[in-house]
Amino acid sequence: MSATATATASAHTEDAGLRRVLGRWDLVALVINGIVGAGIFGLPSKVHALLGSWGIAAIVACALLIGLVILCFAEVGSRFTGTGGPYLYTRAAFGARPAFVVGWLLWLARIAGIGAITSLLVQYLSAFFPAIAHGLPRAIFLTTVVMSLTAVNITGVLRAARIGDAITIAKLLPLLVFVGVGLLHVQGSAFDFAQTPSNANFSSGVLLLAFAFVGWESAVVTAGELRDPRRDLPFALIVGLAVVIVLYLAIQVVSVGTLPTLAGSERPLADAARTFLGPFGSTMITVGAVISMLGTVNGGLLTISRIPFAMADAGQLPPSLARLHPRYRTPVVSIVVSSVVVLALTLTSTFTYVATISTVARLLVFGVTCAALPVLRRQEQERPARFQLTGGPVIAVAALLLIGWLLASTSWHETRDVLLAALVGLVIFGGWRVRPTNR
Repeated sequence: MSATATATASAHTEDAGLRRVLGRWDLVALVINGIVGAGIFGLPSKVHALLGSWGIAAIVACALLIGLVILCFAEVGSRFTGTGGPYLYTRAAFGARPAFVVGWLLWLARIAGIGAITSLLVQYLSAFFPAIAHGLPRAIFLTTVVMSLTAVNITGVLRAARIGDAITIAKLLPLLVFVGVGLLHVQGSAFDFAQTPSNANFSSGVLLLAFAFVGWESAVVTAGELRDPRRDLPFALIVGLAVVIVLYLAIQVVSVGTLPTLAGSERPLADAARTFLGPFGSTMITVGAVISMLGTVNGGLLTISRIPFAMADAGQLPPSLARLHPRYRTPVVSIVVSSVVVLALTLTSTFTYVATISTVARLLVFGVTCAALPVLRRQEQERPARFQLTGGPVIAVAALLLIGWLLASTSWHETRDVLLAALVGLVIFGGWRVRPTNR
């Protein structure tokens, strides 16, 4: 595809008929809702088992990594007004083929992440309703949840966002109570920094935490439905991440300082809350976890459908995936297809596997966007940045180095599967490119 054709396709993607109804605080809610999902309710114990009190330092390291990446996204995203996020950025910086692979990997990463969270949702709810843990009741419950949220997303982005806003508030309240009361019961003697973890263990801990820090990228995909994406996107990314960093650090401190058996806990926040709030605290956190996961799944279904929509709108996937509902102006075919794949993956995969695959694929996508920053700076006249990052290229290189360090700690098994998924995407891209010429 020529440079002119690429620019034309990108411009078309940026004016695709979606309704621009979302404001700045809707986007902040989407960022927080995307990050605070399932990970924080289970990872404090796993990180503590691996790193002990140094898990707090791992949270800081992970926040630094994601912070650098988000700063790159803030500048790059402030150059665009269309739907697609990293897919759109890669297309403008590197062309159609790399963009397709990025869009494909991002879609699979989001699908896998939502599948992991939906699977964990069943585990948490089984504490109240044991019958849904296995077999046909599990399948019926999952189908009901996914299809109900699919219907909400079809009926309009504003309605889905308003539900997401309400869920964001509902999910944060139990966590704020947990932190606010828990900090009063923290025992300083529980913290031991005498034994320094190995680099391998520390990087593994940061990789685990990465799953709890991703999800914000879903918000940038919806830029085509924001009233002022170039202004609001940098603000929402930075504010949303700042809120989450403070919350996560406080949660880890409370968990370590109130639960002596943290390393072996399956439900660390619920068990910690029980120590200072009794049975009510445990129930409160469990309900909060369920609400949190429902919110993340709702926000995920809202955003993942926009990726194949953007790719179809640019002519890289079947045009039916870009079809809008005549009344609600939502990409109905793309929403249904994405939801069906989420449901199929949830019914057939384990939480740990899909969570790891999701994290690895997203880190690769993040790396491409960071690499796009200096390239897009050379297109400043064509795509001026609303948010100019001081030392942008240096920050992009630092982010890439940290992403490389984190990917080096993954097993070959997960890396191989993600690379195979990228190869499948290239095959699909090639097949779709030659199809029209054979008619």
